Amino acid sequence: MHGPRPEPARQVQPSALDLVERAEIVAVLDSERFADKSPAQVWAVVLDEGRYLGSVSTIYRVLRADGQVRERRALASHPARVRPELVADAPDLVWTWDITKVKGPTRGVYFDVYVTLDIYSRKAVHLEVHTTENGELAKGFIENCIAANGGVMPVTVHSDNGTSMTSKNVAALLADLHIERSRSRPKVSNDNPYSEAAFKTLKYCPAFPGDFASIYDARVFVNEFFDYYNTEHRHSGIGLYTPGSVHDGTWKYVRDARQIVLDAAYAIHPDRFHHGPPRAPELPSRVWINQPPAKIETQEDQPTT
Repeated sequence: MHGPRPEPARQVQPSALDLVERAEIVAVLDSERFADKSPAQVWAVVLDEGRYLGSVSTIYRVLRADGQVRERRALASHPARVRPELVADAPDLVWTWDITKVKGPTRGVYFDVYVTLDIYSRKAVHLEVHTTENGELAKGFIENCIAANGGVMPVTVHSDNGTSMTSKNVAALLADLHIERSRSRPKVSNDNPYSEAAFKTLKYCPAFPGDFASIYDARVFVNEFFDYYNTEHRHSGIGLYTPGSVHDGTWKYVRDARQIVLDAAYAIHPDRFHHGPPRAPELPSRVWINQPPAKIETQEDQPTT
């Protein structure tokens, strides 16, 4: 006789659990008492109480058939943190601050460098070096930043999620001053790129010593570095002007002086400038932390005439 062979009937092992026993295992594992325990723990507890449901592998096999081989514990669920989107088209709109550690004189000893930057001008508004970080020092640091900026406060202060940044001291201060508070998402370094870039520039500076003999030495070096950074470092992100000149507005005079030199060079050798008269660089119209998506203008958004 031709054709496919019939499937052999599955042999039921005489020792296999019956439906009642399988249901009992599922019921025990799903009970409120054992809902957050692993099958192995349930097996041990029930065994200690004088009952035997089956082997641990059998319990797993029954749960697998019932679609329950997964994390059994009640896990905390956290809502997704909103991506910060901050835009600045002038100084003193958005400040970002962070703390980085530098090595001290002996193994395990570090100093904490606190730095606040204006994201538009890139100026280090204020910096301090301490032997530790905590909420009280952070609060005093923010107050000193405002004082160092001539009493001018930013609209928004952005930081990551360090313990000092999230302290009640800082939160209360910003609330009292009516300064908007912004924080990075956990473990997303791109949410605080300006502070990260400034610290990288500090630590990759050829003169950076690697470690400091005392907190005094650390303070001297960090202050000298950021003084140079503010007043002499031509920053590629701001038209190769210095952060200090962008912050106080004197970059415009620097631009005009550059343009005079460029015009003179063009007048002597216009043939060397293949794209026409050169122009001194301008500042970016605006900068951001996480560029907001472009708004799609609808008919309702268009102005009426």
